Amino acid sequence: MKPHLLPHQRAKILPTLVLLVGALYCLVPVVWVITASTKSSADLFSTFSFAPGTGLLDNLRDLFAYGDGQFVRWAANSALYAVVGSAASTLISTLAGYAMAKYEFRGRGALFYAILAGVLVPGMTLAVPQYLIMSELNLVGSYWSVLLPGLISPFGIYLARVYALSSVPDATLEAARIDGASEYRIFGAIGLPMMLPGMVTIFMLQFVGTWNNFLLPYIMLSDESKFPITVGLYTLLFKGSSEPAMYSLAIVGAAVSVIPLVALLLFLQRFWRLDLLSGGLKG
Repeated sequence: MKPHLLPHQRAKILPTLVLLVGALYCLVPVVWVITASTKSSADLFSTFSFAPGTGLLDNLRDLFAYGDGQFVRWAANSALYAVVGSAASTLISTLAGYAMAKYEFRGRGALFYAILAGVLVPGMTLAVPQYLIMSELNLVGSYWSVLLPGLISPFGIYLARVYALSSVPDATLEAARIDGASEYRIFGAIGLPMMLPGMVTIFMLQFVGTWNNFLLPYIMLSDESKFPITVGLYTLLFKGSSEPAMYSLAIVGAAVSVIPLVALLLFLQRFWRLDLLSGGLKG
């Protein structure tokens, strides 16, 4: 006799199937990149797509030897753009979000809606105006041309404001003001620690977005020594039309470029766990 599923169990089948399909959709390209990175240039287009090869070590050796360590320079540039830019953007977003959540000032509502409008604007539509501004400042082609446009993140400011509203009690701030603490001290000693888990989330989103950013550095930079990994790998793919060996380098480079993102996510995960534990203790 076949067991019958309860109504609440049947209701879970469709969402589970949708999640499984979504997971496969996201994982299949990753599996292909990892598998293709193990193949030599001769086997890349002549064997089954998901059949592993034996050329991973040779591909890694060729990748790091290409252009006297060009890939290492691209990785260092990506780290510079992602780490410095994301840290500065996170701090600015935290300051702006905290101010909009905890201070009353004229035009606060209009400013908040303007930030929401900025969230809705696709980044690619801003690339050309940003290029023109950087050109007027004579910064095109420099590291600043990639760092400066990413310092202001409307979505980061929005997240910081929402998190400040929910995690920083007004009563605590008022008590500190009664004790004579300055606004700078209140923010540094009370607001900033309470907002740390939210800052970690903002930093992670900014880091991933900057690390994977292609259009802005592609428009701003012309010197290969300043390229991030995304633009550098694109140049390898472009050269692959005349040098097929470059395809293997680009694929193994794409596989290697994912490692820092995975490592950062695993490292920052503990901060989210601490936040959940602290929330449980408060309850």
